[in-house]
Amino acid sequence: MAGNPRNGRPYRRLCAWLRAQRLPCWWCGHNIGYELDARHPLSFTLDHEVPLSKGGSLLDPANARAAHRRCNSSRGNRTAPRQPVQPSRRW
Repeated sequence: MAGNPRNGRPYRRLCAWLRAQRLPCWWCGHNIGYELDARHPLSFTLDHEVPLSKGGSLLDPANARAAHRRCNSSRGNRTAPRQPVQPSRRW
């Protein structure tokens, strides 16, 4: 029986490489709390630009992005980052 590929050394190496860059969240643009506990909503998590469910590669560094845990979860499997909200002049 095959194990979970996210538990393997190549995936952990990719996470470490991305974490070392200390980039802001690619989804919301705010800084990530790299020192926070992994369960914290603003902690680092590896996100995939092209979701795995839509054919993205698990171990491709070009598909890996730094994201908050909350942003990664709320994004789901959408492919494009959300557009900035434009203020309306309607009252």
